[in-house]
Amino acid sequence: MSFALEVITLVPEVWTALTSERAGLTGRAFVDGEARVTIRNLKEYGHGKHRQVDDAPFGGGAGMVLAVPPLHAAIADARAVTPGPVILMGPRGERFSQAMARELASGPGMTLICGRYEGVDERVRRYIDREVSVGDYVLSAGDPAAWSIVDAVVRLLPGVLGNASSIEDESFSAGLLEYPHYTRPVSFDGADVPEILRSGDHRKIATWRGEQARALTEKHRPDLLADRDVVRSGSKRLPTDE
Repeated sequence: MSFALEVITLVPEVWTALTSERAGLTGRAFVDGEARVTIRNLKEYGHGKHRQVDDAPFGGGAGMVLAVPPLHAAIADARAVTPGPVILMGPRGERFSQAMARELASGPGMTLICGRYEGVDERVRRYIDREVSVGDYVLSAGDPAAWSIVDAVVRLLPGVLGNASSIEDESFSAGLLEYPHYTRPVSFDGADVPEILRSGDHRKIATWRGEQARALTEKHRPDLLADRDVVRSGSKRLPTDE
């Protein structure tokens, strides 16, 4: 059975392109059937002649807030046909990570709610399963964040990547940044491919890559090493440590 994705959004036309073969590897997964998608236009659940889905906030303030009734109805319809958690994209949620991508990819599917304007009525959180954030920055809508999650999750599904071992080597999969890559030509503008990569000794190459991955992580993302230390001390475990 293919992975089931549902997206609740105010800009469904964006998702039509993202889930087509024009979107590359992840888009082709939807075309080929490894994943299936339902795009739910929140406007269809709006109130009145103009299908209103938002209103001014109580207490005053700038901007508009997505209302409870249309979101509640859309979520109910999504749950009726799409398995997996209902996830709201929002800044107070869990920080998205490769470990979370693996967790979601191992399930039957998910529903993503893409917010807009100043956010959602607080009472909407009664009807979701979790809230997820992709980082500490502001977007004009939840759709770009939601697509980041879709891309990270769908590419982990069986059959999406031709070479499954490439997933294991990628940055963050083992809690480290990935080692450096080189290809032809051997020399370019005074910079050469490291000799060890041309040696044919795969054991030494593997050792070199591991050393490089750790060195790059220490330099650029020491926080990842701190997380690994916590994991290995027994406070928590990464999927890659099993």
